[in-house]
Amino acid sequence: MSSAAVNKKKPDDAGIFLKILFYIFLIAGALVSIFPFYWMFVIGTNDKTGAFHVPPLLTPGKEFFNNFQRVLDRTDFFTALGNSVLVASAVTISVVFLCTLAGYAFAKYEFPLKKVLFVFVIATMLVPAQLGVLPLYVIMAKLHWIDSYKALIVPAMVNAFGIFWMRQYISSAVHSELIEAGRIDGGGHFRIFWNIAIPVVTPAMATLGILNFMNVWNDFFWPLVVLKNKEHYTIQLALQQLFTNKDGLDFGMIMSATFTATLPLLIVFLLFSKWIIAGLTSGAIKS
Repeated sequence: MSSAAVNKKKPDDAGIFLKILFYIFLIAGALVSIFPFYWMFVIGTNDKTGAFHVPPLLTPGKEFFNNFQRVLDRTDFFTALGNSVLVASAVTISVVFLCTLAGYAFAKYEFPLKKVLFVFVIATMLVPAQLGVLPLYVIMAKLHWIDSYKALIVPAMVNAFGIFWMRQYISSAVHSELIEAGRIDGGGHFRIFWNIAIPVVTPAMATLGILNFMNVWNDFFWPLVVLKNKEHYTIQLALQQLFTNKDGLDFGMIMSATFTATLPLLIVFLLFSKWIIAGLTSGAIKS
């Protein structure tokens, strides 16, 4: 065998080894990521002492439905779940549409003080959300929106991150030639936006949607401030009620409720995973 053939074979062997090592690393990372969710399910299927078992339990038990029945006895779980679906869906649809519209304007239109306004939008991301709670609460009180879904939905209908995200994506994905072609064909501003820009930026919209849905779904502080009636509670407030137990914390009950409350997030992610991955990896690979 010639020396050239030997030299050619060595890099191939090294490449295969690196590929195997890479996949082992990915599998290990996936298992580490999945394990907390699996362990939550395991504890949710055991009694209240399962969380303290030594060695830790790694196999599911048979107490899930008994634990979840205690959740239903203590909270209006499915009502709170429906409230969260309603609020998170309304906010997500609004954020995706309005932020895409604003991002399109910042990316493809020229108007006075455009750069100043965009810098101002970005600057609002530096302000901690907690600083706006008191003035926002006063506004909600004057509008008589306390203890209503409007107090959760309207203030969150648009956000700075969404505008920034969509502006950056549209700047690189929607070419000016497409817009000019639409104008030549007689399309108006909104028609060009709807028929030309929207189909191109669908991956970014899906990514923004799932990130915003997760953020609203997991929000605890603002609903705690404005919601008073238990019938209006979101799922995070309902889960908090499970921690007020005079007999001590029942981790089996808590974990069964937490596991069930996490399922909608997994379903949403699985439904939109194709577009989410496309949106997050856009620009990473040049064609």
